[in-house]
Amino acid sequence: MHPMLNIAVRAARVAGTIIVRGFENRDDLQLQEKGSNDYVTHIDKEAEKAIIYKIRQSFPNHCFLGEESGETNGEDSDFQWIIDPLDGTTNFIKGIPHFAVSIALLYKGRLDQAVIFDPIRGEIFTASRGKGAQLNGYRIRVTKPRDLTDTVLATGLPFRNKQQYGEFALSLNKIFHECGDVRRAGSAALDLAYVAAGRHDGYWERGIKCWDIAAGELMVRESGGLVTDFAGNNDPLYKGEVVAGSPKVVQGLVKHLK
Repeated sequence: MHPMLNIAVRAARVAGTIIVRGFENRDDLQLQEKGSNDYVTHIDKEAEKAIIYKIRQSFPNHCFLGEESGETNGEDSDFQWIIDPLDGTTNFIKGIPHFAVSIALLYKGRLDQAVIFDPIRGEIFTASRGKGAQLNGYRIRVTKPRDLTDTVLATGLPFRNKQQYGEFALSLNKIFHECGDVRRAGSAALDLAYVAAGRHDGYWERGIKCWDIAAGELMVRESGGLVTDFAGNNDPLYKGEVVAGSPKVVQGLVKHLK
């Protein structure tokens, strides 16, 4: 395992311990609303602080971009860690055991290392640029269907901007009638990890942030998949939209999303 990936895995496990403890004591959650239907708890904040502290022990000069703490500059600007300490906070609050820690490393602007950790299931997805993707140490690959027929796809509803639902519904209607079924589970990081592991055949969503998808983007690419924006462009990290899957699945989705 790459040394920086190893540190990221350790940081994710530390955060996972905090999250599981908080999940078992949800009556004590300190809850804040960041925006419409967008929540944060003290567990999100504690987990992010723990991740940054753990990484800084080994790499004190690196930069950070966290969902809760924002951007922190460092002396070595070639390295930036992108962190979502608890992707799926609403699931966490409601007691739905489907959420994850997401940590990605950018090196000179390119995704280089990635970890997505599901602390409830004990599943840790990892990827290193040019070295492939793994689940608990075993190599994973995307599925390769010939088209959308009979595929199981994942998506996310525009819950923060419900005025966009009409446009979303039009594309969903087209996609749903062409594929096998659609899932909406509430964690973009796990949706992408599941695509990389072949559990979902594809995934699309709009209205997301870079920390939601950074680790998952590298994971899908390293498992043989393609990641684009809704127009089919290959650099979706800061576009607020993402399409992922095998090249043929992405092609089929983009056709309905353009």
